[in-house]
Amino acid sequence: MFANKKHFTSAIVGALIALSIIALVLSLVRIEDVTLPPTVKYGMVFDAGSSHTSLFVYEWDSDKENDTGVVSQNLSCDVQGQGISSYANDPPKAGDSLRECLDKAMKVVPAGKQRDVPAYLGATAGMRLLREQNSSAADQVLAEVTKTMQEYPMAFKGAQILTGEEEGAYGWITINYLLESFTKYSPKAHAWVRPEAANIFGALDLGGASTQISFMPENSVMNWNETSKFTLYGYSYNIYTHSYLCYGQNEMLKRLAKELIVESSSSTQVDHPCYPKDYNETISLSSFRTSPCTNQSDPRLILGDRNVTLEGRGNASGCLAAIKKLFNFSACGQRQDCTFDSVYQPPVRGQFIAFSAFYYNFKFLNLTKGQSLATVRETIEHFCARSWENVQNPERLPKYCANANYILTLLLDAYKFNETSWNNIFFQMKAGSADVGWTLGYMLNLTNMIPAEPPARVKGHIPSLWAAAITFIILTLALGLAALLLLLWV
Repeated sequence: MFANKKHFTSAIVGALIALSIIALVLSLVRIEDVTLPPTVKYGMVFDAGSSHTSLFVYEWDSDKENDTGVVSQNLSCDVQGQGISSYANDPPKAGDSLRECLDKAMKVVPAGKQRDVPAYLGATAGMRLLREQNSSAADQVLAEVTKTMQEYPMAFKGAQILTGEEEGAYGWITINYLLESFTKYSPKAHAWVRPEAANIFGALDLGGASTQISFMPENSVMNWNETSKFTLYGYSYNIYTHSYLCYGQNEMLKRLAKELIVESSSSTQVDHPCYPKDYNETISLSSFRTSPCTNQSDPRLILGDRNVTLEGRGNASGCLAAIKKLFNFSACGQRQDCTFDSVYQPPVRGQFIAFSAFYYNFKFLNLTKGQSLATVRETIEHFCARSWENVQNPERLPKYCANANYILTLLLDAYKFNETSWNNIFFQMKAGSADVGWTLGYMLNLTNMIPAEPPARVKGHIPSLWAAAITFIILTLALGLAALLLLLWV
């Protein structure tokens, strides 16, 4: 009897030891070991620019929503036709123009998720100009756009006109988010870390009606009217951002044509130094009345309905000189913290991403591969000297000489980049798989996907509830066996 009791006790003790070892192992299981499948979420943003509208559909894992919101671009769709501001005289067409891209979006977003998709429309400089010229027409265009978007099964959040500074700031957020300048995951540390501050990029955006510059100055005294403040991932950022309305490339071309006509001795035929030799374009003076940028009264020019023919001369130096006259550089005097028109700007600092029309113009000229400023100037000069028969294309080619010289003037004379800092400008339209622009930053901000607080533990994993439960059961069994052993001895 005693021997049996001894063997039974030994068995109980062995079981207790085994159960204790199992419980110890389970208690050491990392919380990442048990993973829940993530739920994919979607968001969409219309970029309603001055010359065209584009739709972007983004997706991300819901388990990252309040940490880094690792977002990828699912769809990019260009809306047919001009920007929505061009429908001021027929607002319903503004809404109808969006349908084709909305239909495409509905095909990439699963039906069961569509009603939860936050959808936004942000209008930029084209609508800012229309609001200046005819606020009721701008309101009607936005109302028709809203009406159309509300017909689709999605969580429509509104259509609004962004300020120029918002456009610039959201572009800055997009760039630094995509390039992981704010925070990035370190597999070695199993944590989100903040890269060096030197990795923060500036943003250069050139549209049809406005242009924006945004960057983080170096400990300079800021003009707070030109500053945007952000707290992202627990760190504060004060960025300088300024938007120049009427300095987008399309409005610049209109202003240039008007200035050339004003200064010409002929009332019907005017030399255009930026257009290719043998290229002619006939415009009506009444076209200047369609934009606030060229509709200002000018005693040198009576705006009638007469036609004027612009005759190309292919003169690169003459083109550059004519473009510089569009800027009031003398208003800054000798101040280095000033661009033009007495606008304050601290010295440019760090690396910049130049996108939108900056990129598209230089891409056409094959100047997006880090060429030196001397090479850029030489390439532009050679292109401007070509005759029309050598560059024929009815769409954009007549404009590239003017656009390229305008970019040089804006970057060098206005923003004050130089031979050295020029090498810090990167012309690109994508970062990873996503387009660079303001739309992603806009959505990230409105969906609160970039928190003010530092990222917590990486989500996507849950605590090992099963391990904890099993450990609890084993410990309970161990205690039960110990109690049984105690009773047997009594």
